[in-house]
Amino acid sequence: MLERINSLQNQYVKLAASLREKKYREETGLFAVEGIRLVEEAAQSDYCIDLCLCTEKVARNERGQAILAVLGQKKIRLLEVSESVYAKISDTEQPQGIMALVQKQRFCLREVAARQETPFWVVLDHLQDPGNVGAAIRSADAAGCTAVILSPGCADPFAGKTVRASMGSLFHLPILEQVALPDFFRLCKETGVTLLASSLASSDVYFKVDFTPAVAVIFGNEGNGVSQESLAAADQNVYIPLLGKAESLNVSAAVSVILYEAVRQRHYGQRREKIADKGLAVGLGTID
Repeated sequence: MLERINSLQNQYVKLAASLREKKYREETGLFAVEGIRLVEEAAQSDYCIDLCLCTEKVARNERGQAILAVLGQKKIRLLEVSESVYAKISDTEQPQGIMALVQKQRFCLREVAARQETPFWVVLDHLQDPGNVGAAIRSADAAGCTAVILSPGCADPFAGKTVRASMGSLFHLPILEQVALPDFFRLCKETGVTLLASSLASSDVYFKVDFTPAVAVIFGNEGNGVSQESLAAADQNVYIPLLGKAESLNVSAAVSVILYEAVRQRHYGQRREKIADKGLAVGLGTID
């Protein structure tokens, strides 16, 4: 049953609007998901949805009715708001007219590690752009990674832009935020997870590296690259050769390139032992 709301002073409308700010996402433990596709992803996941707000237009179209029916079966509060109210709470330039407020999931690093026989992790070391963080999560999901680890200083994985850039992938694998890197590196050493870091200083081309064991791949900040702390902890550093005039790759592109070499090795054959290196030493240290 849809409850109709036309006031910006409604408590649920105020709550939805507040989640555009990180402060309130942290206080409430909630984040907002906008758009039919992302709300569908949330509904199909094991995340808990507190409530859903939509416009009359969405509530009357076939796809909107289908997702509202699913949410209704789960006893989730459903609110129909006016177009003007929705425009005030939306975080997008072209609102699709539907938003779910979803409870964050908290993951314990050691519990995640204990449940995974061969971890395949992406580590984001101070990535600051929400779009890059979301795209990295999406690539990690597509490549079959088993967790994404975010250091302090990373963009909020539950910010609206990050959620949209992930295209729902944050619902598919554990996302661990604010992970202290020294603790993480210590866990990797204890559990036999190989640490690989992208670095300008590396002499190892990424497709020479063995990605078949348990592995965590570290990708660095857009301007400064992987931190010295991460480089010191890494078992091996790798780079992507650049054959044209570009000085660097966007970090989300670099994530995809390296992860899909791991996919090739893990699922489509052995790693290459001989390559034409060409002596290039251009890496991932400065990526935008």
